[in-house]
Amino acid sequence: MSNFKPTVFRVLIAISIVHLINDTMQAIIPAILPILKETMNLSYTQAGIIVFALNMTSSVMQPVVGMYADRKPAPYMLPIGMGLTTIGVFGIAIAPNYWAILLSVLFIGLGSAIFHPEASRVAYMAGGSRRGLAQSIFQVGGNSGSSLASIMTVLIFVPFGQFGAIWFVLITGCAIAVQLYVARWYQDYITTNPRPVRKSSDAKMPPGRKKQITFAIYLIIVLLFVRTWYNSSISIYYPFQLMEEFNFSLQQAQIYIFLFAAAGALGTFLGGPLSDRYGRRNVLFYSMVAAAPLALLLPYADPFWAYPIIALNGFIVMSGWSVTVVYAQELVPGKIGTVSGLTTGLAFGLGAIGAVAIGGLSDSLGLSLVMQLASYLPLFGFLAILLPSDQKLREWSAES
Repeated sequence: MSNFKPTVFRVLIAISIVHLINDTMQAIIPAILPILKETMNLSYTQAGIIVFALNMTSSVMQPVVGMYADRKPAPYMLPIGMGLTTIGVFGIAIAPNYWAILLSVLFIGLGSAIFHPEASRVAYMAGGSRRGLAQSIFQVGGNSGSSLASIMTVLIFVPFGQFGAIWFVLITGCAIAVQLYVARWYQDYITTNPRPVRKSSDAKMPPGRKKQITFAIYLIIVLLFVRTWYNSSISIYYPFQLMEEFNFSLQQAQIYIFLFAAAGALGTFLGGPLSDRYGRRNVLFYSMVAAAPLALLLPYADPFWAYPIIALNGFIVMSGWSVTVVYAQELVPGKIGTVSGLTTGLAFGLGAIGAVAIGGLSDSLGLSLVMQLASYLPLFGFLAILLPSDQKLREWSAES
């Protein structure tokens, strides 16, 4: 008998749309940074701290939310999280000073922390037997939202300034309504599909297995580290480099970031189905190794060649993002919320640290040199070959 489980596309599309809105709200922060930097006379370090406050709030809380939901699923945390994001977005629009911006950013980060682990669990459940595809549909919503940052800068924040964020309160209100629909489906699912009682797996786990899994988790953390640091260098600081070296306007510089993010969204969407067919580890490996030459070229590219380089680079490097989440979920089955919160939370947290570190180094060493150093980060992707193969994960799952 086949163990094929159907994919619930209506739920996947709904949660992907909300992911788009959630990450669009987070994208408000880097989108508005150049304006805040000018109007509030911020340094690069202060700009980095704003991103740090956003991402670290999300990072710290995501694993906590995931662990809680693994023990006691809470479907209606989803609309509650979006409600907190709404408060934060409203605060951004009316914040009179730097500290009010930081407080508003904390609300957005907390809302995101509640959203991501539970939404990733919904994608896992709704995906049925096509988890790679499901995670790609879910993640492409987030990446599409992130790609809107540059567009928002040009169309909203340049003409309307900081108060332009007020329009997004209407969007988050719609997202709360969609979250209520998803929460009802989630509640019905856990009612009709009760979780089996699991015995402790540590007692029957073969000697050395736990060490292999622990090593793989640490290696995933390293790969997340370098991927998110590299993405931070491009999405946050590359516009400043373009403005410094080529005298670009903010609108001109943001076109490159839109290309990087939009191509990354396409790569995220295709990465999951490719991993379903060719293996998670293979896609993880090539998504970083194949991007390395392009990353090394980008800091030296003139404005013309930067267009195709940054677009292709974004497509390749982000094709492994959703795959990383699915690989981690299959590495530690039974703890979907914890693993989802840990991986996505780490991505935000490490991105936050990277934003501050790159900002601080840019203030002291110069932005151009720091961007050149950051271009070497994708070379760490060669470490992915040390991860257990997909076949090994299937064998472990069958034995447990």
